[in-house]
Amino acid sequence: MPAVVATGTVESATPSTPAEPPAPRRRWPWRTVLAAAGGLALYLAFPGHDLSVLAVLGPAALALAVRGERVRGGVWLGLVLGLVFLLPLLSWTGIYVGSFPWLVLAVVEALYFAVLGGALAVTSRLPGWPLWSAALWVGAEALRGRWPLGGFPWGRLGFSQADGPFTSLAAYGGVPLVSFAVALTGTLLAAGVVGLHRARRKRGGRRAAALTLVGALAVPLVGLLAELPLAGSSLTEGGPTRTVAVIQGNVPRAGLDFNAQRRAVLDNHAEQTRELAAAVARGDAAQPDLVIWPENSSDIDPYINADAARVITRAAVAIDAPILVGAVVQAPGDFVANTAIVWDPVTGPGDTYVKRHPVPLAEYVPARPFFRFFSPLVDRVTDFVHGTEVGVLDVGGARVGDVICFEVAYDGLVADVVDAGAGMIVVQTNNATFGYTDESAQQLAMSRLRAVEYGRTVVVAATSGISAVVAPDGSLVQRSELFTADTFVEEIAQRDSSTVAERLGAAPEWVLTALGVGAVLAAASPALARRRAVGR
Repeated sequence: MPAVVATGTVESATPSTPAEPPAPRRRWPWRTVLAAAGGLALYLAFPGHDLSVLAVLGPAALALAVRGERVRGGVWLGLVLGLVFLLPLLSWTGIYVGSFPWLVLAVVEALYFAVLGGALAVTSRLPGWPLWSAALWVGAEALRGRWPLGGFPWGRLGFSQADGPFTSLAAYGGVPLVSFAVALTGTLLAAGVVGLHRARRKRGGRRAAALTLVGALAVPLVGLLAELPLAGSSLTEGGPTRTVAVIQGNVPRAGLDFNAQRRAVLDNHAEQTRELAAAVARGDAAQPDLVIWPENSSDIDPYINADAARVITRAAVAIDAPILVGAVVQAPGDFVANTAIVWDPVTGPGDTYVKRHPVPLAEYVPARPFFRFFSPLVDRVTDFVHGTEVGVLDVGGARVGDVICFEVAYDGLVADVVDAGAGMIVVQTNNATFGYTDESAQQLAMSRLRAVEYGRTVVVAATSGISAVVAPDGSLVQRSELFTADTFVEEIAQRDSSTVAERLGAAPEWVLTALGVGAVLAAASPALARRRAVGR
């Protein structure tokens, strides 16, 4: 190669010596730190820390970190962000079962962020890359929420926005539109930073950067304007009302053996209901038309255990209203069913809903011999059946759309009950197995987004907290504390109106996903064509 001599002249290289390319600069260290900072910002945005404004910094940091990188660099940076984000966010999954299941889940979920990082790197040189990047965030969440085994949509950007300027967008495009707005704001911020950096060397760059930053401010402004038609949505507006009681009976202890004293859990909820009946008799509480008990409020099968059936019947008779009971009942074969039962004070058990999406490795074990190799704890899991019917039940004159526990995280399961005519949404849940962690608050945030998305009051009934009543605008009307008995009584309108999000269904998510995938194909096609040409 050419050599500079002391006199400043340059000796010519011999023709037979090929010029060597300059050694590539390794820029991963600062990019890795930036991606990690983005993951931390995302974690802090979620319930437990509730700094929802920080959510935009996650997409912003990853967009800056992967810009100009190759695919493998983007994969690494996405993985870093995913791990820093999900390891603490999902720590509640290992609170009583050990660190191995928690770490496996977090790593598997982080792989989706690795794929996202690679895709963002591919599209980072395209014109309009902030838009394609935001669409790819939605696409990655769509995949993560569906595959494998039905997916695990925990930690979607939209679920960090139960409070804030993006919340109302759920009424127009569901959780995917909220996620897109958060990601677009972040990627526009990143584009503004890139523009300011370029402006140091290029005239006119400051104006372009300023316009990009204005765009970043415009997205949350649109969200605030979208909130105006939703403001003031109260529990009693929009339809005939029913008086609903929510019972949180509490459990003897937190942990996996919370229901070792199954009769005590049932008795707690029955006793809390009888106390409400006494308050009604004194005139201190309104007579409810229906009562909601949580998931696992009766882990004794009341169909085959006459004593459990008597306890529930006495509670229903005392309150003079049907109770929606969360029970574990025996199913054909060696299976059980996570079931909601409408229990009438006169006629006893009636209509039921069986949980349609049991949690893999918690409520059933696919490929049990394979997973037993990693942990013998899988043999503590009795397989639950998958329900097949949509959870809309007539309870005390109300059309209740029931989803059980984690089902509230799945767009399609919640959409189904509203499409089937639910006038209100009920989330029956049991969070005792997660102790004093942020899991309950994270799940409550999902319920608040669902209330806005469908313009329905959402009632959350938990064995040990957090139970809540959420108004159609997403505001909290009532909420309990963890591991305390509590009771709410509220008059709730049974709505039949439909939001834009309900009418559009999954269309916004599919359109945005298609935009992201299309951008990847557009960016990758020239490189693939060049490789084919070289191969010839």
